[in-house]
Amino acid sequence: MNKYNKFVGLFNEFYDINDIKIDEKLSEYVNFKVGGPADILLIPNSKEQVIKSIKICKENNIPFYLIGNGSNILVRDGGFRGVVLSLKNVKNIYVDGEKIEAECGVMLKEVSDKAIENSLTGFEFACGIPGTIGGAVFMNAGAYDGEIAHVIESAEIIDEECNIVRLSNKDLDFGYRSSIVMKKGYTVLSAVFKLEKGQVKTIKELIEDLTNKRESKQPLEYPSAGSTFKRPTGYFAGKLIQDAGLKGYSIGGAAVSEKHSGFVINKGNATAKDITDLIKHIQDEVKKQFGVDLHPEVRIKNIKGIHNISFYKCVFLFFNLKYKMCLLLYDLGI
Repeated sequence: MNKYNKFVGLFNEFYDINDIKIDEKLSEYVNFKVGGPADILLIPNSKEQVIKSIKICKENNIPFYLIGNGSNILVRDGGFRGVVLSLKNVKNIYVDGEKIEAECGVMLKEVSDKAIENSLTGFEFACGIPGTIGGAVFMNAGAYDGEIAHVIESAEIIDEECNIVRLSNKDLDFGYRSSIVMKKGYTVLSAVFKLEKGQVKTIKELIEDLTNKRESKQPLEYPSAGSTFKRPTGYFAGKLIQDAGLKGYSIGGAAVSEKHSGFVINKGNATAKDITDLIKHIQDEVKKQFGVDLHPEVRIKNIKGIHNISFYKCVFLFFNLKYKMCLLLYDLGI
């Protein structure tokens, strides 16, 4: 039995067969709709499965990566060598007075809706962010002058030693689009948000206003990862890109949105390389024209190894080639 089959067998012990996928295209799991396959894709249905899966990966030195809604991730065309966990089914949500606890796979809109049901205010800013709780805590997601750091009380995480720890707001060390979770490579299992009692009518009116702003200004009709770049100090990324003459500029199937220059979109046939090439071109032009460095907000998952060939297939090819070379040297009498 080779190493690949051994790993799949380890996960088979506590996953339904339909929740383990081999060579699964990640383009189906990310909003950009691009990206190659994962060697193994797991779809856990509980926090316990997430914990056990990560422990197995660490114990066996298997590279792993987590995907929530895939709204802020760009996967390279070569895919991912190792295990990807899609957390979309880890989505229990509880309300206790003015607090809402949500697991890592719960969508931000679901928390927003639950807040409305319970006359709770404070989470309206997140109603249109197309991400999950895990990713939102990881990067301190925000919009319209609000961010996760303003409303979170604590988060349950898996640390680098696979310990389950609850971190307070202060311990989470939030910054602009960053947190201790991002800095240390932790995994978010769930989060507790402390909101306030409000008037349902007022809450709904604010959400409707924010939704209208988002729909009128953002290219929601195209696949994208939202705002492509972080906001540079003293500037707006979209304005810099527009002033650089790049609105509508395209490489392959990737383009700068005509609606909002801060968005790189997939016009329908883009590759991940088209998108990364366009991001690099934008960075170069803005730097050349304005002397400003743009840093991607979208997380670009770098792939090591040969594109579109799993790590284990690469090992097989290497030793097969080595064996054939030995035969050739033997035939030549060397």
